[in-house]
Amino acid sequence: MWFRQSGWRKDFGARRTIGNCLLAGMLLAGAVAFFSCREQMVLRSTPQMSAEQRFMVRVLLADDANHCTVKMRGGFSLLNSDGSVLISDTIFTNRGQPMGVGVMGGEFTIGGRRFATREITILPDEPFTFVMDGNEFRGKLLLKANVDGLTFEAIDIVPLEPYLAGVVGAEMPDRWETEALKAQAVAARTYCLYNKNKFGGMRNWDVARTQASQVYLGLRGESASVWRAVNDTAGEILVCEQAGLPGAGASGEELFPAYYSSSCGGHTEDAKNVFGDSFWSLRGVDCPYCRGVARPDVFFWPMVQFDRRAVTIALQKKYPQLNGLGEIANITAVKQSDYPDFSRITMVKLTGTNGRSDFLRAEDLRLTIDPAGNRIRSVACKIAIIENKIAFLAGRGFGHGVGMCQCGAQGMAMQGKTAGEILSYYYPGSKLVKAY
Repeated sequence: MWFRQSGWRKDFGARRTIGNCLLAGMLLAGAVAFFSCREQMVLRSTPQMSAEQRFMVRVLLADDANHCTVKMRGGFSLLNSDGSVLISDTIFTNRGQPMGVGVMGGEFTIGGRRFATREITILPDEPFTFVMDGNEFRGKLLLKANVDGLTFEAIDIVPLEPYLAGVVGAEMPDRWETEALKAQAVAARTYCLYNKNKFGGMRNWDVARTQASQVYLGLRGESASVWRAVNDTAGEILVCEQAGLPGAGASGEELFPAYYSSSCGGHTEDAKNVFGDSFWSLRGVDCPYCRGVARPDVFFWPMVQFDRRAVTIALQKKYPQLNGLGEIANITAVKQSDYPDFSRITMVKLTGTNGRSDFLRAEDLRLTIDPAGNRIRSVACKIAIIENKIAFLAGRGFGHGVGMCQCGAQGMAMQGKTAGEILSYYYPGSKLVKAY
């Protein structure tokens, strides 16, 4: 099923100016050639592998892992933390076969050989792809031991445009209209660069491969239509005023987190009500376009119930300050955005059996109870207590509802709207600029 709570959403360091996040001359025309079917892909070498580091994306593939398998199509080298070659694949007798990766005491074991280093990069030869746990990705694989010395992070270091080729097809059906796919490519590129610039300096990675950032499938997400959308929009990003009102931002036009979700249910939401962001271009707009595109059981989703005790445990584990409430006895909406035919809850009041209460953003409540977001599909719903159950009912839409409505983008494209028109509608006041 192609609907994902992620890219059908985006729960998305020092912010750089556009000039500091530009990639000069990255053009990917002809990066990948395809026949008519994705299965008949002719794999071409990953472009821009020599790009400057600030134009590479570090994608977290696994965190706190204690084992994985890796395989390359051809030769490869193992690099030390300083970039020097530790060893080449010629010493491995099982070339082309999966190799086990593990860590013990901060030292890695790869293919049965031990390396006294806490950080190793696996650099494949052309076409610069590797397979990790059965999934193939472009770029090179960085392995970093965690502080405990028993687990590690696996990070794909990949050029921006090939990264997007693995995102667009994961976040939007590749059979959709070209202009919708192009809008998705621009939104995903903007979101990625914003997060890289804001958070990348504080951790070993820029974005996750899951719906915690935007879904990245590597080569499984690629297709001819996806690559066309990426290539046709190469370097295009969105900028807007940083402050809450146009003209009020002294720092000028900057990148912003171009959130998006699957189906808004009829009206998108102000980002400040969901994530606390005050970017001018992340305010809600009416959306008459998604209803005819989203599946009926997604646009209007059925009631779901959760055990009250299980909800209490999940909430108190994630938010220890709620332990003082005892078991959750009631959840009520205290803030909501009201639209002509529905409302979206933005803040809830949690009341415990001891009579104490506390408050939580509705989106945080949803994703704590249902982390995948596949059951409680949005907070455009009602909440009720039914005996020992907490019920979410009369729901509509899929995702957080901020920014571009993906089903709405498809609906607009079907009416002949261009990618630029789609983006300017869902990100009002934004500007489409060529970053590189």
